[in-house]
Amino acid sequence: MRALTVYILKCNDDSYYTGVTNDLTRRVEEHQTSFSQNSYTSKRLPLSLVYANSFDSPNDAIAFEKKIKRWSRAKKEALIIGKFDQLVKLSKKKF
Repeated sequence: MRALTVYILKCNDDSYYTGVTNDLTRRVEEHQTSFSQNSYTSKRLPLSLVYANSFDSPNDAIAFEKKIKRWSRAKKEALIIGKFDQLVKLSKKKF
């Protein structure tokens, strides 16, 4: 089985799109060319790939993608720039 890659794209409107694929080059190209006209990214071109991480286990990749999608913008940006020590801090809720 091919490895799956979890990726984050930064959109032209400064939002982030997170996805998972078995062919990162192909998938980014599909996003860039508006392969699906009704997709989130097709209305936010151009895009830039800001994060990618490959997983041998499909279950791990899908679980990580779902986790990232629930994260705050600040937490995603910490992941993107490699500030892994900030991830736990950014997870704590402030009441």
